[in-house]
Amino acid sequence: MQEQFFKKLDLDGYIEDFRGLFARDKEIFLQGDSKLHYKRINELSLIDFNPPPMIEELNSALTHLSKQGILHLSQSFEFIKICMYFRYLKGLKFEESLKEWLLKIEIPQAILELFEYFDEKGEIKEGVDERLVNLNLALKMKKESLVTEFKKLTYTKNLSAYLIDTQIHLINGMEALLLRGGFNHVLKAKIIGRSSGGGFYVVPLSVEKIQSQIDEIKDAKEEIFYEYAKKISLIFYKNLMFLKFINNAFDLFDHYSARVLMAKKHDYEFVLADSSNNLSLYNFAHPALKNAKSVNIEFNKKVLIITGVNAGGKSMLLKGILSAALLAKHLLPMRINAQKSQIGNFKEFDAILEDPQNVKNDISTFAGRMLYFSKLLGKKNVLLGVDEIELGTDFEEAACLYTELISKLLEQDNKIIITTHHKRLAMLLAKNSQVELIAALYDEELSHPKYEFLKGTIGKSYAFETALRYGISANLVQNAKKLYGEDKENLEEMVSKNINLELSLRKKNEELEKKEAKVDEILLSLKDQKEKNDQEFKKLISNLEFKYHKAIEEAKKTINLKDIKEKQRSLNKANGLKKSIVLPSMEQNEELRVGDFVKYEKIKGKITAVSKNDAMIQSDGLSLRVPLKLLKKSNQTPTQKVKSSVNITRPSALNMTLDLHGLRSDEALERLDKFISDALIVGFDEVIVYHGIGTGKLAFAVKEFLKAHKSVKSFSDAPINQGGFGAKVVKL
Repeated sequence: MQEQFFKKLDLDGYIEDFRGLFARDKEIFLQGDSKLHYKRINELSLIDFNPPPMIEELNSALTHLSKQGILHLSQSFEFIKICMYFRYLKGLKFEESLKEWLLKIEIPQAILELFEYFDEKGEIKEGVDERLVNLNLALKMKKESLVTEFKKLTYTKNLSAYLIDTQIHLINGMEALLLRGGFNHVLKAKIIGRSSGGGFYVVPLSVEKIQSQIDEIKDAKEEIFYEYAKKISLIFYKNLMFLKFINNAFDLFDHYSARVLMAKKHDYEFVLADSSNNLSLYNFAHPALKNAKSVNIEFNKKVLIITGVNAGGKSMLLKGILSAALLAKHLLPMRINAQKSQIGNFKEFDAILEDPQNVKNDISTFAGRMLYFSKLLGKKNVLLGVDEIELGTDFEEAACLYTELISKLLEQDNKIIITTHHKRLAMLLAKNSQVELIAALYDEELSHPKYEFLKGTIGKSYAFETALRYGISANLVQNAKKLYGEDKENLEEMVSKNINLELSLRKKNEELEKKEAKVDEILLSLKDQKEKNDQEFKKLISNLEFKYHKAIEEAKKTINLKDIKEKQRSLNKANGLKKSIVLPSMEQNEELRVGDFVKYEKIKGKITAVSKNDAMIQSDGLSLRVPLKLLKKSNQTPTQKVKSSVNITRPSALNMTLDLHGLRSDEALERLDKFISDALIVGFDEVIVYHGIGTGKLAFAVKEFLKAHKSVKSFSDAPINQGGFGAKVVKL
């Protein structure tokens, strides 16, 4: 059921990609404490680690062990591989939760000793048992004898007349020669087959004898392997509870690993679903879309109605919101700003995205939708998506009916996303305080959908504009407008104006927010400067007080002096100390005029008016009144437009790869910037940048630089054979 729902949301490709990162096949859902899993996944994301080895399904092996059965050595080795991997993990420098979890996993000593039994292929090492050493040596000698015997036969003069070729043929697992008829006069052998050309595949008796001896050696080895299989199975039986635990623990870590690898592969982020009912998505894009525009959606009420032009992305937005909630519930990564986004946790998900018409059951489109809604009326805490809700019936009647159905679903604490290109339902439901509106935008100048969305308004359908765009004659469209009616056409025009006004308001709000941010920055700068000035003032006062005190003390000494000359010298010294004190001055050192560029600490601007004591300066769109005594002339001068010519020299012998290993971040980014510029001049549309893994600082700096570069269309981690996580494939 879940697999079908993923397919409905166009997530089947994403899930297939994710499954490919598992060490063994399993359900994609992660059971248990989501907060704990989220914490561990984030910890794992900070560590470079080897992915888990491929492991077979072992539940049947555990059942066999519980009945004191004997496992084949290959099955035993699967358990050993799991234990070896956990020993490797315990050696990594994890922090907090993962470290605590791994510390609790103690591999029994008896199993640790089994690590030395197996080689990398899962076979028993011959050094473990002296008998294996002797048998392997004997086997080697017999195989060499077999090769020698065949060579001797093929070079025998009497047999050469009967040899069809000198090759050794493998027939039914036996090595044989291909001979013509009559060979029995010169060779004693057993016929084991006929060739299509009439020849005979024969095994010489001398070869058969050696082969028999080889089989006996192999049988002896198998008996030894069986002994070890029994021994290992007995140890496993005694540690059966641990093996069950470590088998489950491996699957849990495999879940963590696959999620982290998926996030690194696509530069995705994780969002932990919280206990709210909110859906706030920032810089989100559906995983199925390549180079898609990211969207910001605030859906904190109960119903979201997406209206507007067809092919404007309404259906994909609906699927995207459902996908984000579903991926967050199962801690699957996605393209999103995780720090700003918030996604609630929903008990159940459902969607009506396709035409439910069923010819076999004689169900019409509308009847199918009614059947679907009747099943939903008894459910609670469902996140539901309905695409083109009025499909299959009169939209006026459907609007009234769905208004009642949706109101009922809201009483049951459900959350619903609806798309429609009709305005009737949106206008009816907009009266409800729990309903939000969002419009798909249309570029009227270019006659093309923008694939952007505006909150708080009803979208225009642009049916007539679309018809003109695709070649319908203007006369036919004009006649259609007359049939549509002047009142409705005026309503469409009002909707269009409303959208344009909303966009204009949003732009002005953004400009206002920038100005507010600048004001906050200036206020903070002034606050810092005031604190700095206060400290300097206190220091200055303290210094002056000390100097005056020193002069006064020197003058007081004259009172106790009897000698006139000494008194005169003391007074002269006190007077000299007084004269050496320089009082601070706030005089304006230079004359300032309108048009001068000035600065006060971090604030820079241009003087627009001058009064006796103050000046008005223009700084980043803000007018500020500043005392003249605080201003200083700035070196900045008005920029003049000059004609310029640029000569670009085409780089010669430019490589398509750039290696940044061993460089500091600032030096690496400088080289990367030049490399991309040269690549664009040469005409490369794809290059590879090697930054390595290391501490991750250089990799992070490269990634952030590529994100911000205007000429970079996209980038991703390189394939394993071209550097993997240590390199980026950049499309220009």
